[in-house]
Amino acid sequence: MDNKHGNLSISSDNIFPIIKKWMYSDHDIFYRELISNGCDAITKLKKLEMMGEAALPKDYKPQIQIVVNPEEKTLSFTDNGLGMTADEVEEYINQIAFSGATDFLEKYKDKANEDQIIGHFGLGFYSAFMVADEVHIDTLSYQENAVPVHWECDGGTEYDMKEGTKEDVGTTITLFLNEDALEFANEYRAKEVIEKYCSFMPTPIFLSKANAETEYETIDANDKLDTDTVVETILEEAKTEEKENENGEKEIVEVAPAKEKLKIVKRPVPLNDINPLWAKNPSDCTDEEYKAFYRKVFMDYKEPLFWIHLNMDYPFNLKGILYFPKINTEYDSIEGTIKLYNNQVFIADNIKEVIPEFLMLLKGVIDCPDLPLNVSRSALQNDGFVKKISDYISKKVADKLSGMCKTDKENYEKYWDDISPFIKFGCLKDNKFCDKMNDYILFKDINDKYLTLPELLAKEEENEKESENTQETPDSAEEAAAETADAETEADTRKTVYYVTDMVQQGQYIKLFKEQGMNAVILNHNIDTSFISQLEQRNEHYRFMRIDADVTDSLKEETDESELKEALDSLTDLFRKSLNNEKLNVKVEKLKNENISSVITLSEEGRRMQDMMKMYAMNGMGGMDMSMFGADATLTLNVNNELVKFILENKESEHVPMFCEQLYDLAMISNQPLSVDAMGKFIERSNKIMLLLTK
Repeated sequence: MDNKHGNLSISSDNIFPIIKKWMYSDHDIFYRELISNGCDAITKLKKLEMMGEAALPKDYKPQIQIVVNPEEKTLSFTDNGLGMTADEVEEYINQIAFSGATDFLEKYKDKANEDQIIGHFGLGFYSAFMVADEVHIDTLSYQENAVPVHWECDGGTEYDMKEGTKEDVGTTITLFLNEDALEFANEYRAKEVIEKYCSFMPTPIFLSKANAETEYETIDANDKLDTDTVVETILEEAKTEEKENENGEKEIVEVAPAKEKLKIVKRPVPLNDINPLWAKNPSDCTDEEYKAFYRKVFMDYKEPLFWIHLNMDYPFNLKGILYFPKINTEYDSIEGTIKLYNNQVFIADNIKEVIPEFLMLLKGVIDCPDLPLNVSRSALQNDGFVKKISDYISKKVADKLSGMCKTDKENYEKYWDDISPFIKFGCLKDNKFCDKMNDYILFKDINDKYLTLPELLAKEEENEKESENTQETPDSAEEAAAETADAETEADTRKTVYYVTDMVQQGQYIKLFKEQGMNAVILNHNIDTSFISQLEQRNEHYRFMRIDADVTDSLKEETDESELKEALDSLTDLFRKSLNNEKLNVKVEKLKNENISSVITLSEEGRRMQDMMKMYAMNGMGGMDMSMFGADATLTLNVNNELVKFILENKESEHVPMFCEQLYDLAMISNQPLSVDAMGKFIERSNKIMLLLTK
């Protein structure tokens, strides 16, 4: 072939500055691009061989060789793929397959940090110019009588191409690194980058250092391979030990026979695993393999709780493994890593357009060869196909979790406390996921049992029926009609699911509930307030109410309101004066448990508002107005209690104001911690009350 000097066919001289500055977010990504090009070339050659259009040597072993040369400041990538002819170099290298480089420059010039190009492997060769002042290509096509080609370019728009000297089919790309990129010629840095991007590429990748000293290893003679270079044969003598025989005499006994060993040139070990676990059939994978893969990829030595193996061929190709890690939600930040691959080539971590946001709390890998990668992330976000992939992943996770709840409830319950933050966050972020999981969300109750929402509601209906059966039969048709009307009115109201946020702090309320055979669920995670609000919006037939939001009828004796009117007026006046709080809400009830003197209740709406204010305060969005608590709180006094009776009967006693304050603080302690000042006064007052007993 004739020597050729020419200009690259591009519409703007700015293409190389664009590549160097904006095309990729990380300069080390050129490793991925060049290696993946080599993998493509090898894959195409093997396909041609299968079609009978190419002949491969019997001992053909596909591989990519990377050689670092820090002394010469060069880096080379060699594949034994199909290679290129001069015409193909002209087509694929000299004519950059990029329409409208000027438009590209205009579009991305101000978006270097927020709208990076993910990378299109066809254009990937030019990523070499991010780190190289000059790039050479030496290639020989698989085609019969092909002529080797040598191509070189110094990063401008001109190139030189001539006949080369390469003897083996394939391509070698040599980078002459610039001064800012010499780190990439370091063997350890190269290994780090290759393992980052190429750990699971489908072709073995080998790394070596130019002019490095030859390394050797010793193997058994029986293990010798044809490719091993034998340096010398070593005879290993038999091993003997001194032992006692049956007669108690010591003698030398052979414990290992003599062996013939071979000293050979150390065999190279590929840096990648060409058959990653996610590419295998789930039925062929063992639990230990899943755990080992998790440790290797995520460097996390806490065993995952369980995993979901995705394996789909239609309507698009997608494989992957999602792990539910074990975390301590009180101390650990919930940060996951979902690694996205394209044909076993690493693309990036946590690409939100492809992976549902809530699943980014997990750890895992997703490999989708059908994913369009030649577009920007903003285009990915609006791509309907990408949305289908995201929806599919979400659906498979919901199917796995709901299936586990149905068929393996024991383990599902065991995992629940760890996985509930993931699932609740998923329900908040993804309506379809929430719909699928609605009946498989577990609630741990105050008796340490796990129940789904349908089970909770069924138990409540069962208790209501039992309660109805114990009531007297109506004496007349009018009474029956009235009860029917009442029942219909009640049916229109939402069923209440009571919950607890602190088993210790709300212990008094829990005790009251248990005494009456009532139940409540435990919701003590910071996500729960938002979570139950969303569930209520999506399920209109029930509502959540904290156990201290009201004193329920089940805890009270039946009584005529007029019977308590006088006590209410007296006690309201007494407590408002004693506490110097004219806005104090007071209620009077006859509680079934006479040992309870007083309880504080806070309306569910008021408490949720309070939680919201706390969240704003924690996020630095302003202080919290604690007076809101007093405005919504209600002090309920139990007139069946001896202390309350004493206050009613001894209104004029000088000690009554002190007793009122004490009962109020006792009620508050059962609801929330007292402030420092309030606790100091409570202790001082308690001492005074005890002194009264000594007089």
